[in-house]
Amino acid sequence: MHPAPHRRALSPVSLALLAALGSGLAGCNTVSRLNQVGEAPPLTTIQNPQLEPGYRPVSLPMPTPIPGEHQANSLWQAGTRAFFKDQRANQVGDILTVVVNIADQAKLDNSSNRSRNNSENAAMPNMLGLEKITNKWVLNATGATAGTLVNATSAGSSAGTGAIARDETVNVRVAALVTQILPNGNLVIRGKQEMRVNFEVRDLQIAGVVRPLDISSTNEVTLDKLAEARVDYGGRGQVTDVQQPRWGQQLFDIIFPF
Repeated sequence: MHPAPHRRALSPVSLALLAALGSGLAGCNTVSRLNQVGEAPPLTTIQNPQLEPGYRPVSLPMPTPIPGEHQANSLWQAGTRAFFKDQRANQVGDILTVVVNIADQAKLDNSSNRSRNNSENAAMPNMLGLEKITNKWVLNATGATAGTLVNATSAGSSAGTGAIARDETVNVRVAALVTQILPNGNLVIRGKQEMRVNFEVRDLQIAGVVRPLDISSTNEVTLDKLAEARVDYGGRGQVTDVQQPRWGQQLFDIIFPF
C-alpha cells in the first residue's frame, strides 16, 4: 500500500500572493467606487449590440426552407395583418415590446429515516480439548474465556429532512431590438433597460428568439413565446454593495479548505 499523500499547508508567501491576486481582481471595482463617492452610479451609453465584446451571431438548427408563393395581380402579402403595411417588427433594427410576467411557485418537502441494529456472538467452550490449551496460553493473559470469545453489538440511525419554498414574481415590460434574422425567418432579439433611483441603478436585460407569427398586432410578445430566453434582472449602487460580501471575504471562502 502506498502511504497517504501529505498535504502541505499554504506558506505565508503563497497566502500573500493570493491576497495580491484578489486585490488586483477587485482593483478596478475599488477605483470605480472611489471615483463615485457622493455621486450616483452613471448609466452606460447606448451601444450597438453587435459591437460589444463577446457578441456572437446565433446559430440554431434550421428546417428545410419552404419556397414562398407569389400571387400575380395581388397586393396582399401572406402573414400581414394590415392591408397597407405590417407594423410588426420583422427587420434588423426594428423594435418590439417584450412582456415579462413571471409568477413561479415551488415547494418541496423531503424526509428520510434509517436505522439498523446488529449483534454478533461467538464462543468456543468445547473443541476436542483444545480449549484448555487456549485458556492456558492465550485467554488467561487477556482475562477472557472460551465461552465468550466474541460479543459485539452495533446500532446506527440517521434522519434527514429538507424543504424548499420559492416564490418569484416579476412583472415588467421592456423594448427589445431585432439584432439578427435566422434563415428560417425567426428573429433574434435583445433588449436592455436601466433605471436609476437615487443612488441605485436597476438593470434589466433580455434576449431570445421569437417567431414573427407570435408577435401580436400591437407589436408585443410574451416571455413564454421566446425560445432560448435569457432574463437578467439586477442592479448596482449603494444598496447592492451593502448586500454583497466584501471581496476579501469572498476570496477567503474560496481558498479556505475547512
